[in-house]
Order: sequence, then structure tokens, then C-alpha cells
Amino acid sequence: MLGGKNILLGITGGIAAYKTTFLVRLLIKAGANVKVILTDSASSFVSPLTLATLSKNPVLSSFVQDDGGGIAWNNHVELGLWADLMLVAPATANTLSKMANGTCDNLLLATYLSAKCPVLFAPAMDLDMYKHPSSVASFEKLQTYGNIMIPATAGELASGLHGEGRMAEPEDILAFLKEYIASGLPLKGKKVLITAGPTYEAIDPVRFIGNHSSGLMGFELANAAALKGAEVILISGPSALNVQNDKISLVRVVTADQMYDAVHAHYGLMDIVICAAAVSDYRPKKAVAQKIKKKEDSLTLELVKNRDILLSLGEQKKNQYLVGFALETENELQNAKGKLTKKHLDAIVLNSLNDTGAGFGKTTNKISFIDKNLGIKTFGLKTKAEVALDIMNEIINRLHV
Repeated sequence: MLGGKNILLGITGGIAAYKTTFLVRLLIKAGANVKVILTDSASSFVSPLTLATLSKNPVLSSFVQDDGGGIAWNNHVELGLWADLMLVAPATANTLSKMANGTCDNLLLATYLSAKCPVLFAPAMDLDMYKHPSSVASFEKLQTYGNIMIPATAGELASGLHGEGRMAEPEDILAFLKEYIASGLPLKGKKVLITAGPTYEAIDPVRFIGNHSSGLMGFELANAAALKGAEVILISGPSALNVQNDKISLVRVVTADQMYDAVHAHYGLMDIVICAAAVSDYRPKKAVAQKIKKKEDSLTLELVKNRDILLSLGEQKKNQYLVGFALETENELQNAKGKLTKKHLDAIVLNSLNDTGAGFGKTTNKISFIDKNLGIKTFGLKTKAEVALDIMNEIINRLHV
């Protein structure tokens, strides 16, 4: 959820500043780009060198800096434009009062006043300060500006008292940021099921029928859906890939029958279902219990048809938006439209093995998105991550979410 986000962290002079080393580490681990602004008093509580090392960016504290060859300006306007989110944590009573009233006497406040991104603040102060009418007024006034407050928690305070005023823990701040970002995403609250990868059908204990699918397209679709705010169930056949987003639950299967059962176990609760797996159409009628020895010049296998997962989903569809894939080598458009109608789909994604850079084992793909009204949108060759976002955007546009 925070991957690639630019987060500007403002640290003010309270004892809770020591927690920001852990916060920066968590933000970086979550994939965010982090820049830090310290007030003068904050540097008494936490080392600029530590924060610079953890954030992988210089820590700023004043309007000017000596770059060794002269005086350079720390551009607060540029910092405010760079940030996707600005977080002030800890936010002391002094800084909150200045933010609320437009006082601009340091780099952090000048950047705050220049920021065009959402601003969140995490108060940290002693019990009586937290409850003082002036602090409460600052909290309320800042929220009328559209700033978002991350409430302090109760616990032991630096004074030895016990009560409200502790800055939220770094893990809780991280969770708050993720939830805040997710709340504005188009698939927030939606459940998405995606199938990926090949299936393997056993011939004997060491041999199988399969295909060259790596599962990459399905895994990228799962990631794209999660980045749009969805809760994702990813059902994958054998694949070396793994998931990184905690919004994705990975279910691993091997055979077409296992995938059929796993998909139907979740189908009724889903809002969107995308079948991107390359499921084996046939399996050996009987898998041999022992390894087949090379005795004869030829080997005959009797194959039987697997249950059609996509067709079964189309027949049972209620409110789900159901999307299939068609990988074709001839009569591509005609075959894709036929599959769209026959399997009661809302849309189908067509790609052709005749297109250079498309198909199994590639990091790129070239697709056409065809909806149930036979509206067609064709895209150029892109990375599968980009293709996945294109597909999710086409679905979102048609769901009007």
C-alpha cells in the first residue's frame, strides 16, 4: 500500500522522537521513499545521522546548508510538492499550535504551509497538556483544515503519570497510514479472486502434463487489485513466484481439480473474479502408481477432460464480475468472442502467441480487453505489471466504483 509513496516525516522536540527511528525503518521496509525534517529541539532526542542512514536521504533542519562550496537553500516548496503524504510525528503542543495558527519560524512549518498533499499529525505530550483547552483547540482547528489526526494513546508518560498523551506506536502509525490510503482507493471493501499459473496433471510419480505458464500475469493482477484497495484471494498452480502484499492471501494448488475446488470454496463471497490460470484441459485417465519404465518404443496415454472452471463459474454467477483469459494462435478475435458468450463472462482478455513479447514465460504482454457488449480496447506491448493495472482500470470503469 505504501510502495513508491513519497512520505515527508516532520519530527519535533519531544521524547517520543526516539520512536521515529523505528517508524522510518518500517516505512522504508513497506516500500516508501522517506525524507525527514527535524526541528532544532528534535535533534536533542534523536540523531540526524541515524535518521539519514535509515531513510537513505539527508536529514534537513534549517533553510540553508553549507554544501562545502557555499551556502545552499533547502527549498520548502519543493519538499511540499515532492511529498504524497506529510506526517508530523511526534507533534508537540508547541508545533501543533504554530501549525494551527500559521506561525512560520522553521523549515518544518514552512514546508507544512507549502504542502499540497494530505497532512497527518501524531500528537505527543504529557497528560495535562494533551487535555488542555489550547491543545484541544489546535487538534480541532487542524482537522478543519483537512489535516488528519492520529490519536495519542494512554500509557506511562515521561513525567511518570499514566494517561493519554503517548504518541501512537510506530506499527500503529504504519497501519493508520495504510488504512488512510486504502480508504480512498476504488476497490476498498471489494473482494477479488484471481487464478494464476499452470496446473500439473500426474502421469506417474515423476512425470506430468503441464504448460509453460510462470504465473506472472496472475500474480501481477493480484498485486494490482491489492494496490486498488481490494482484499485478494490468489489461487495459483505450481509457480516459483510469491506475494509481498499483506492484502493478498495465496492458496497453492497443483491439479485442475484442486483449483476447481479452491475457486468454488471462495466464489460466493467475491465481487470480482479473474481467471488468468492456464488450466490443463485434459488429465491422464489414470495416474500410474510407480514410475513408468522405458520399455516400449511408444507410450499411449488415455486422457479425460477436466472440469471447466470458467464455464462453471459463469453458470453459477450472481453478482460477480467475471473475467476470463483467451490465449489464441489463430482466429483470435472470433475465438475470444465465442468464449465470452459461451461461458457467460462479463469480459475477456485476449492475447495471441503470434504477438512478439506476449504469452508464457515473458515479462511483457499485449492484450485486448473485450467486454460483454463486445466493446474492444486494445493496448500496446507493456510489462505484465502495467497490463495488470490496465485490466483492473477497465474493470473499475465498468463497475463504476
